Amino acid sequence: MGCRDVHAATVLAFLSGTASVAGLLAAVLLPNWRQMRLYTFNKNERNVTVYTGLWIKCARIDGSRDCVIYDPQWYTAVDQLDLRVLQFALPLSMFTAVSALFLCLIGMCNTAFVSSVPNVKLAKCLVNSAGCHLVAGLLFLLACAICLTPSVWVIFYNNYLNRKYEPVFSFDISVFIAIASAGGLFFTSVLLFLWYCACKSLPSPFWQPLYLHAPSMHSYASQPYSARSRLSAIEIDIPVVTHTS
Repeated sequence: MGCRDVHAATVLAFLSGTASVAGLLAAVLLPNWRQMRLYTFNKNERNVTVYTGLWIKCARIDGSRDCVIYDPQWYTAVDQLDLRVLQFALPLSMFTAVSALFLCLIGMCNTAFVSSVPNVKLAKCLVNSAGCHLVAGLLFLLACAICLTPSVWVIFYNNYLNRKYEPVFSFDISVFIAIASAGGLFFTSVLLFLWYCACKSLPSPFWQPLYLHAPSMHSYASQPYSARSRLSAIEIDIPVVTHTS
């Protein structure tokens, strides 16, 4: 693995994280978290499907793509606990994932453009590419947990609504998009962890997440020394006393 260069694993992790954030954004904006199917027994009328999102609600008649009832203020009056939790969880997951993407990008730029020997004056406050990728992997894992838990809860809460009222509720495509995005975030974190574990075995302190002390130039290039210099540390000057008659 080319740990001193921008590796395919980190590039793939960045692309996977970007796609996952895009999926989360689509899941947040789409009004397709829950469907409520309303049937009529009047032959002169058509059935109605109510599409419920996190922010809006839309009611459509069968055979029509336009909303006969559109409620843009639905987010202020959400009466379903799982959707209310998702209103906070998904934006938080997106913010966490975007922060991880930013760190991942910093790590790749640091690997690509920073010299092989860090500046001694800045070493105490320097976070290297390994530290960036390690923290980014942890943030991606956190974003996955924040997104996945309430998204899976929607499925169980949907069954609860069907038992409490009537079996007219069903979860929609946004649930699958959110779960797939959480899987993408988990895959991204695994890629970054694998890259770090493969590269930290190198003897170079570049693969430590943080520099604990200012490294010296001798840490990166060992200077040859002679046998004389090895013995100089233990040599003792013995005075010589001469007796004159």
